[in-house]
Amino acid sequence: MLDLLLQNGSYPDFEAGKMVRGDVGIENGRIAYLGTDAPPARERIDVSGKVVSPGFIDIHMHEEDFARDGRHYCIANHMLEMGVTTVCGGNCGHSRQPLREFKKILRELGGAPVNYTMQTGYNVLRTRDGLGPHDPSTREQRERYRLQLAGELKEGANGISFGIEYDPAITYDEMLFAVTASDDPNHIVSAHYRKDDVKNIDSVREMVRFSREIRPRFQISHLSSCSAYGHMQEALDLINSAMESDPGLDYDTYPYNAFSCSIGSTVFDEGCLENWGKTYQDIMLTGEPYRYVRCTEEIFRDARENYPAMLAVAFSMREEEIRMAVANRKGMIASDGLLRGGSGHPRAAGTFPRVLGRYVREAGELSLIEALRKMTLAPADRLRLFQKGRIRLDCDADLTVFDPRTIIDRADFGDLEPPEGIEYVLIGGEAAMEKGRAVNRRLGRFIPFR
Repeated sequence: MLDLLLQNGSYPDFEAGKMVRGDVGIENGRIAYLGTDAPPARERIDVSGKVVSPGFIDIHMHEEDFARDGRHYCIANHMLEMGVTTVCGGNCGHSRQPLREFKKILRELGGAPVNYTMQTGYNVLRTRDGLGPHDPSTREQRERYRLQLAGELKEGANGISFGIEYDPAITYDEMLFAVTASDDPNHIVSAHYRKDDVKNIDSVREMVRFSREIRPRFQISHLSSCSAYGHMQEALDLINSAMESDPGLDYDTYPYNAFSCSIGSTVFDEGCLENWGKTYQDIMLTGEPYRYVRCTEEIFRDARENYPAMLAVAFSMREEEIRMAVANRKGMIASDGLLRGGSGHPRAAGTFPRVLGRYVREAGELSLIEALRKMTLAPADRLRLFQKGRIRLDCDADLTVFDPRTIIDRADFGDLEPPEGIEYVLIGGEAAMEKGRAVNRRLGRFIPFR
């Protein structure tokens, strides 16, 4: 007898390339039935008119900083509420604590709201060593960093991440050397581009070249905030062409025309506004004493000097080019979600419902099944989570049930409200959300690289 039967919904059949009407049965945490014969089940839920999707997988987010914000979950709770069941943290070179410590805290907290996979960040090793953004590393330091990266990979990280723009002193050759910490072609290396502005396509060219020269697979991080300044089509043409001959290359992107990072970072160095064609008013701060305040030159300079860790949001990208990156036949959807003290960019609470509501239903930029593929199957395969990201017999019952007629993001730049339209979320066949409300925030676990 099945533990649970989700009846009368529709689910994506990615092999057939279409949505299928039918029931999804669950037993012992796995998908055990697909069909219309209504077999016996201990519990039945009528999901007529709803979509039964694999749980969304966020391949690029920024995990909790337990040392800074305390031993409680914040961004992971928002992830769950928008239908995400598995995330990949440690991106942009900034894993926020050593992996062993992160795993220990998850165990002590009795689980997590979602499943976690993790990359290990390169930049954080430089920072711990006292190097500033423009300080070159020595050969001795690079060798030590490579050993530390190898230790994190052995601990279960799935790859290495770089934030090149945050530490411009990181050279191309330095990255090549660091990546030799892994000889496994299934590891993933990801990078936050070297420079964003209205003219620079060289950052994308550098990453395409880098992907060809390394053994692990390579992920271009949040293309939306790199190329949506007037050259998105050129960037997509370059990446699409490169991916034809380089199967290790891919990218992720998010559906907002604003990015977010620390106000003290090199991203906001002198000349940034001119490069973007923007003004101080296009930068909004997210922490006290400037919580959700738009900058003046005076506020901007005060925040840079006295509150450098404060997250800022820069409204600098072109919406029409964001849509191009989301709808492109290649690439994946990811949030790049980053919060500090509970505040930050709404992408941390709205990315996936926003794509399904605004880009699929309202604008028709891409089909429902294609959007679901970009946020489930594609990232699952990229992360080698072959039992997730698909509705198939014997696969993990990590599922998100949503109403395609109503799903929409509600988070904005002043309030991280949960989305509408997420009905149920199951992790390992157990209910994490029921009827739009979280009922168990400890079903997630750490998933080591395999």
